[in-house]
Amino acid sequence: MTGPWTLMEVCGGQTHALLRWGLDQLLPADLRLIHGPGCPVCVTPAERIDRALALAGQPGVIFCSYGDMLQVPGSRPGHDLLGLRARGADVRLLTTPLQALAVARDHPERQVVMLAVGFETTAPATALLARQALALGVPNLSLLVCHVRVVPAMRLIAADRATAVQGFLAAGHVAAVMGTAELQQLVDDHRLPVVVAGFGPDELLQAVGACRRQLQRGEARLDNAYASVVTADGNPRARRLLASVFEPADVPWRGLGLLPGGGLRLRGRYAVLDADRRFGILPPDASNHDGPCISGRILRGLARPLDCPAFGSACTPDHPLGAPMVSDEGACAAHLRYRRH
Repeated sequence: MTGPWTLMEVCGGQTHALLRWGLDQLLPADLRLIHGPGCPVCVTPAERIDRALALAGQPGVIFCSYGDMLQVPGSRPGHDLLGLRARGADVRLLTTPLQALAVARDHPERQVVMLAVGFETTAPATALLARQALALGVPNLSLLVCHVRVVPAMRLIAADRATAVQGFLAAGHVAAVMGTAELQQLVDDHRLPVVVAGFGPDELLQAVGACRRQLQRGEARLDNAYASVVTADGNPRARRLLASVFEPADVPWRGLGLLPGGGLRLRGRYAVLDADRRFGILPPDASNHDGPCISGRILRGLARPLDCPAFGSACTPDHPLGAPMVSDEGACAAHLRYRRH
């Protein structure tokens, strides 16, 4: 069979690596790579950011977050955690979830909320935080859970009639935790080639070549081009920890809408840590849109950053209109940083 072929690299870290090493400029003429929704910061919907802002603005609350979430806008451009901190809110930058436990124990008179964001790669650390909080009896710590799952998003894209995707480069770090069973089921259900890919230039080129060969031969199977890290079972200990603290949930993704099984929520006795349940605060009504930004289409692989009329002009890392320009894994930030414009 002959091309042209369109592949999607799912992970934003892979997008940055492809552009940083100039691999996108070395591809054969019959091959095109498009960027997927594999950036947890980018797919966190505006209404969850609005809820984070509402919680962080409450008197007596210490709000903890990873640094890449501080400039992600909510429903209104310019309204973000960094701006809220500049106006006096106690918003703290953390590098690991367990730091939130120390903050809560140091300030028993205040409520501490941790914004828990990430794929299955960072969710085990949040699960460990939840387990420790209950074991130590820390009553003033809660979690605003925004963890999302990668394979349900790949399923949605594969089933979308508008998609041009003919094969996937799967996120190697997610497969290192979760194993490959879900990816194999995706291949079986949609008859698309999927190759587990790493992040170095050699690993990425190996994965691209493996996927292209499948398409040329009319094959659809799961290949592992990151075998030095990924096994079929993943990390059983991390998977058991996740299963004990979280359960899959239907959650909205920015740009993709409500995604069945697309996220995680606290289960059983851990639900007492749920910030939504503890505070019950609803953000002000606001339409969830990004103005001239087309981040929703970019996250679905239906458009590229350069198609956006605001790219590099009205939308920059200092003044982002959408999350893909903020995150270190965002496609728009990658194209601007590596001058693909």
